[in-house]
Amino acid sequence: MVWKRIIHTSMAIPGAKVDRRSFLYSRLRNYCDERQVHKAIESRPANAGIASELIDKLADSCIKSHVIKATAIAFAAGLPGGWFMAAAIPADVAQFYWHAIVLSQKLAYLYGWPDILEEGEIDEETELKITLLIGAMMGAHGAHIALAEVAKRLAEQVARRLPMMALTKTAWYPVIKGIGKWIGIQVTKASFARGVAKVIPVVGGAASAGLTVVAMRPMGTQLKDHLRCLELAKPDNELDKYIVVEVNEHGS
Repeated sequence: MVWKRIIHTSMAIPGAKVDRRSFLYSRLRNYCDERQVHKAIESRPANAGIASELIDKLADSCIKSHVIKATAIAFAAGLPGGWFMAAAIPADVAQFYWHAIVLSQKLAYLYGWPDILEEGEIDEETELKITLLIGAMMGAHGAHIALAEVAKRLAEQVARRLPMMALTKTAWYPVIKGIGKWIGIQVTKASFARGVAKVIPVVGGAASAGLTVVAMRPMGTQLKDHLRCLELAKPDNELDKYIVVEVNEHGS
């Protein structure tokens, strides 16, 4: 599966996993007092009394940073050679999705999501989480609806201190799998030798040139716009209202 290979290749690049605690601390410490920073890390930025305007500003900064880096920096050597054997993923494609995966984690954490990627091997649960975020970034059919539904369930579990649900055991499992297939199709519409035209336009004549990522900004902005409206981006008092509604709807 093309998308599965892209995930594993991109995740093999150092720095693909964003440490949630370190990231939030580094982003918030220059704007908030220690109490707010600590509460944002232990709970969610919105629950620490941090203004949504500041969160939006920090999100825009992350998007801008990755657009600049993905556009200006040629992919450095260092991926394990084994990834480039038969049906290999080109370096520029791996670099683009590395940036997309890292950016998606940063945006998710700013808007209240718990840890997305665990340490160790990349299992199916990790693949599903990444696929859902990247699918929403790329405008995959059904991705935004699935993202909103997953966020609702996570919000309820966070508020009630319940164990995190496994996406493999939800009704959205086949939907997210379908999103992964869709992404793979978009990538393979053009030959790997020329990059991923129609999804990430290639600019420049040299065969070895990296991708000029004109798609990164709208992709990042699209994900940001969806995450900021979801339940996890709301403070506790609004989540409490949500949970009461949920309970009443189910008659429990």
